[in-house]
Amino acid sequence: MHTRPKVQKSVEEWREQLTDEQFYVTRQSGTERPFTGPFHDSFEVGRYDCVCCDAPLFLSDTKFDAGCGWPSFFKAATPDGITEIEDRSHGMIRTEIRCSNCDAHLGHVFPDGPPPTGLRYCMNGHAMNFVPGGTLDQRA
Repeated sequence: MHTRPKVQKSVEEWREQLTDEQFYVTRQSGTERPFTGPFHDSFEVGRYDCVCCDAPLFLSDTKFDAGCGWPSFFKAATPDGITEIEDRSHGMIRTEIRCSNCDAHLGHVFPDGPPPTGLRYCMNGHAMNFVPGGTLDQRA
């Protein structure tokens, strides 16, 4: 397993690196409107990386159309690539997903996905970059 140093930047550094939408989603725990973000309807072969630090998050062979308007996956690319946090915002109890490498907010995971995991990682498209044909062996 390739170990990356933890990424820590100031708010100003993140604002300089990210678009306004990417900053809102990843650094302010925002949510893009359904069917408006990138990748919700894309099924190219490749890898989805964190937009903030390029850590690999998901592979295209785990992506599926959940009909929810956000990119959905049934399995993370690596077991330690994401961190789960209890989210009690908006009067709900959910499981938030963050990048383990830079603490970027990515989306949420729900227990209503397809086999083999039964999970649905519901991600914000603005939190990810796509690497066409990318695998875990090819790092950005």
